[in-house]
Amino acid sequence: MSSTPTHRAIDTVWRMESAKIIAALTRMMRDVGLAEELAQDALVSALEQWPASGIPDNPGAWLMAAAKHRAIDTWRRKKLLERKHEQLGREMELQQEQNVPDFEAAMDDHIGDDLLRLMFMSCHPVLTREARLSLTLRLMGGLTPEEIARAFLISETTVSQRIVRAKRTLSEAHVPFELPTKAELAERLGSVLEVIYLIFNEGYSATAGDDWMRPALCEEALRLGRILAALRPDESEVHGLVALMEIQASRSPARVASDGTPILLLEQNRALWDRLLILRGLAALDKANKLAASPRPYALQAAIAACHARALTPEATDWQEIARLYGELAAVMPSPVIELNRAVAVAMAQGPAAGLQIVDKLAGEPTLQSYHLLPSVRGDFLFKLGRFPEAKEEFARAASITRNVRERELLLERARVSEEKTSPTQ
Repeated sequence: MSSTPTHRAIDTVWRMESAKIIAALTRMMRDVGLAEELAQDALVSALEQWPASGIPDNPGAWLMAAAKHRAIDTWRRKKLLERKHEQLGREMELQQEQNVPDFEAAMDDHIGDDLLRLMFMSCHPVLTREARLSLTLRLMGGLTPEEIARAFLISETTVSQRIVRAKRTLSEAHVPFELPTKAELAERLGSVLEVIYLIFNEGYSATAGDDWMRPALCEEALRLGRILAALRPDESEVHGLVALMEIQASRSPARVASDGTPILLLEQNRALWDRLLILRGLAALDKANKLAASPRPYALQAAIAACHARALTPEATDWQEIARLYGELAAVMPSPVIELNRAVAVAMAQGPAAGLQIVDKLAGEPTLQSYHLLPSVRGDFLFKLGRFPEAKEEFARAASITRNVRERELLLERARVSEEKTSPTQ
């Protein structure tokens, strides 16, 4: 898109309004693929008209109206849903007579449900995890295939194919545009939360590439989480996830040096942490805890993040409490990664030897063989214990596994420092 002020404004409006428009059109057309095409047609019209006519007073309503006009044209051409077409036609004629072309206002009662339906549809379990990610960012985030490809370091063709296949899969599986039943809600909500957190994590610690963080992905995930929390205020884990993302995102200004070098948690300038995000996160955590009889996984992870957020200095961190929370998390959601994180907390609370005992038990875990943080954490413990040659090997191994350039440089530097500390007699 052009960099003119008008085109930048159109881009901003599209990011804010596209999910609402696609959701409303999906309800009308019962076809998410067609709904997206109609929304895109409306965007093209804005790109053609707004540079000359100026940005409307209510650009979201303008886009909604343009999209609905195209929906009616589609129905007319295909001679489908005649009764609905006449109903919408009468509605549009009436609003035109009143000179109030605000079709979004006419749908206020539906927008919340439509957004929720679209979110559950784009994260439907019938789709692969990769398809859910791409489709959610496309439909709910308004990102282009090029932007999604850049975020995950894959080709634009791959992204486009995933999106096309995802929409075809939803159509062939006859996935209805409706909220799941109570019985289905837990599974479907889990899928939605997982996709949102996957997007956030990829932004917070990029899997590969030259940058350690991709803030735009964190912002998209936070936006989706906040929308979901507003639409489902009675769901504990929704607030738990939002709390976790808010608190983790608060550290972003302190996580990267001016030259792009990563700054680890204990070395960060905590004065740079965003206190507003921390307060929002703590408030969301409080909501999550009040809604659940016992802590759930996202709320427990948020509680761990809150321990760091409340500590004004690294020394003030309650590592005993963090280790306890990781133990509780492991009980409700067993995972080698959680156990690795617990090892770090135990090492901080009881010393590196205690942490190393836990990590050594994970050495043969198949799921961690290509996980660079296992040798990285082990190397850190060995370094603190003065076992520098072993630490060097672990840091070098971790560097060979990671695909993130910045993280590799950091690990290779730690390997170099370990080598320098190795005496000739060792």
